[in-house]
Amino acid sequence: MYARIASFSCGVILLYYSGVIPPSSAWLPAALTGAMVVLLYGVRARSGSLQIVALLLVGFTWAVWHAAERLSVSLPIAAEGEEQVVVGHLCDIPAPGSYGSVRFSLCVHQWQSGTALAPGRDLPRRLRLSWYGDDAMLDLPALMRVTVRLKRPHGAVNPAGFRYESWLFRNNYRATGTVRELQPWLAGDCKLTCAFHSLRRNLAAKLSSGLEGNEHHPLVQALLLGNRGHMTPDHWRVLQATGTIHLVAISGLHIGLIAIGLGLMVRVLLAGLPQHRLAPSRRRALAFAVVVTGSLLYALAAGFTVPTQRAWLMVVMASWLLFRAGRLASGASWLVALGLVLLIDPFAPLDRGFWLSFSAVAMLLLAFSGRLRAPSALTALVMAQSVIFAGLWPMLSVMDQAPATLGWLANLVAIPWLSLVVMPVLVLGALLLALWPSPTLVGMVSQGFDGVLTVLWWWLSLLADWTVPGLSAGLAGAIVAALLVLSLVLVPNRRARLAGVVLLTVWLAPQLLYEEPEGADNVVVPRPELWVFDVGQGLAVMLRHEDKVLLYDTGPETASGYSAAASVLVPSLQKLGVARINTLIISHGDRDHAGGLVPLFDALAVEAVVSGEPKRLQERYPDLVLPNLQHCRPDSVGSLGDVSVTLWQDEVARPTAARPDSNDTSCVAVLGYDDTDVILPGDISSSVEQRFIASGLIAPVAHRILVASHHGSNTSSGTAWVRALQPDAVVYTAGYQHRYGHPHPDVRARFAGAGAAAFNTAYAGALRWRLGGEVPLLSRWRADAPFWIRRPESHWLAVDEPPSD
Repeated sequence: MYARIASFSCGVILLYYSGVIPPSSAWLPAALTGAMVVLLYGVRARSGSLQIVALLLVGFTWAVWHAAERLSVSLPIAAEGEEQVVVGHLCDIPAPGSYGSVRFSLCVHQWQSGTALAPGRDLPRRLRLSWYGDDAMLDLPALMRVTVRLKRPHGAVNPAGFRYESWLFRNNYRATGTVRELQPWLAGDCKLTCAFHSLRRNLAAKLSSGLEGNEHHPLVQALLLGNRGHMTPDHWRVLQATGTIHLVAISGLHIGLIAIGLGLMVRVLLAGLPQHRLAPSRRRALAFAVVVTGSLLYALAAGFTVPTQRAWLMVVMASWLLFRAGRLASGASWLVALGLVLLIDPFAPLDRGFWLSFSAVAMLLLAFSGRLRAPSALTALVMAQSVIFAGLWPMLSVMDQAPATLGWLANLVAIPWLSLVVMPVLVLGALLLALWPSPTLVGMVSQGFDGVLTVLWWWLSLLADWTVPGLSAGLAGAIVAALLVLSLVLVPNRRARLAGVVLLTVWLAPQLLYEEPEGADNVVVPRPELWVFDVGQGLAVMLRHEDKVLLYDTGPETASGYSAAASVLVPSLQKLGVARINTLIISHGDRDHAGGLVPLFDALAVEAVVSGEPKRLQERYPDLVLPNLQHCRPDSVGSLGDVSVTLWQDEVARPTAARPDSNDTSCVAVLGYDDTDVILPGDISSSVEQRFIASGLIAPVAHRILVASHHGSNTSSGTAWVRALQPDAVVYTAGYQHRYGHPHPDVRARFAGAGAAAFNTAYAGALRWRLGGEVPLLSRWRADAPFWIRRPESHWLAVDEPPSD
């Protein structure tokens, strides 16, 4: 049976591993064949191999069917950016967003009006919305009528980094948008799911009002209700630095703690009953019912999200095996839980938490199952944290991540404190507030919450501020470390364990005690590469040749704490083998070009900085050391490998006391290699473009790649500029369906008239050109994205395809 469960599970996972969804003409026959084999030969002892293959097909088809159904729901292209009127119910707890906005999810009951909505089309039933303006408020009605401007699911696609589009697909958001008008929907009927979300929202509101002024109110909301909307960027910084984000994500740890607490409570209560009053089987059944029901109530209070459902299902499985099913091998129970999760939720492989949670449980089972004698509590805690820390390292490496260096130490204290102190206090306090909400009791409970959470947060903040080198062993090193730690736990010989500890210490000590040298080597690239990253409404371009790297601008940064440098550039550059930036050029000081320098400098060595507005950079980052900071001058760089680098800045537009900082101060870069040049003009306007033309820096070349000035704004890319440059390719670095409307239709028309192939990072993802040879070779990162990520699109503008890799 277990081989069949494993086969079905592998079939589901195979779809997301391959990233390709086959046509229905292929998977429907496979589904029918697999189902027939299972039905006809399922009871025959000698049909095991055939049935395993059949269940692999069934699992694969099960995942394909659900994925295809989700992909069939879409917003028409023509409806993007147009006002639509929808009615529905609020289906999460609203949270504050950037720039004073409110973010929430709307489950649609009906599309009432709107343009470009074809009759009978399967339209999105779940929307992710943001409400901006003075009218935006967190206290939203349960049922609402909303006028919205929507766009199809979209996110940045780069070599590495968080993929918002994957998150939207996994959570079934088939459109996102902004609210234009919102009012209660009085004619609607708030049914079961609406009532559930309304009840949970009321619980969150009562908890907020009762804990007003509580220092750790955001953590209380996250741990009790799974509501992380009030957590600040500093919260996330501390949790990420200490590898403890899982503490505020309602998971198996939290629901398991509730289940254990309920089980102990039932055991104590039943111990007082005479044996003859309740048979042992009935005692186990009662304990099972209480544990499952109580943990379900907590999961519902936490929103019953997909990860929470998965955690509750695993608790149910563990409780059933413990109370009702007698003996079953621990590995078999893990496999059964895996199969059930994938059967109920075939989208689970898209979750990072799915892989980490099942891997962590597998490590614990491997370390503790089959032992003749249970270790002491302290020994068990150290063993558990060690095998989880080391065992998850290879999985994190596959995900292009590394474990937090101090994560082992942080969790060694945080998990028992959360388990034995924080969660019992929070749950008991919440029950007391629900039963006796008197002002005196509210104050006592609030102080208790603050007391236990202050200790936890003091410990995590202490470690987060402790500067230590990161762990960067690569996948092979992570596997070796995991095997070594597991052998220390599993091998009973003391001498072998001592030898393993010595080897592990000798290997890890240099990484922990010594920083990487400032001159850390970059991967050598024999042929120059031009990268234009997908950073939304902003700009970030990299040129590299041999072991030299030039980065032009760092993308946007928002007041909420988001920066493209941390989310896109750092993971992508590290994925590409970049450890050191030889020259960082910041064209000018606007936030969409100069954001996120702090996380960039924290992660990578930077040798020199050149900018059109160096003073403005110093004012924005007063605590950051900007090495060899220079003003933009023609010879500031000179060359990068065999690529010539010429910089230019308009003398008229240089910032002075009489002339404030502006786009026209941008440092323009001209990069030349072989018979190809690349022009990076920043945000200069058409008047400055004309002065650049007059500078004489434009030379005849066989191939020219141009990044459009100011993201394709109509204040730039004038007729004279387009005619003088005659680019072979023009790149627009604009946000998808952004309110600025870049690139402007007139700009697109001018470049189309000049015969330039046009590319927009919003529709193509990151772009890479390999320079040299007969023609530069282009790769678009969306072209190789998995099926749930939209492919490169040209409906926004006709595109002439150049040669591709």
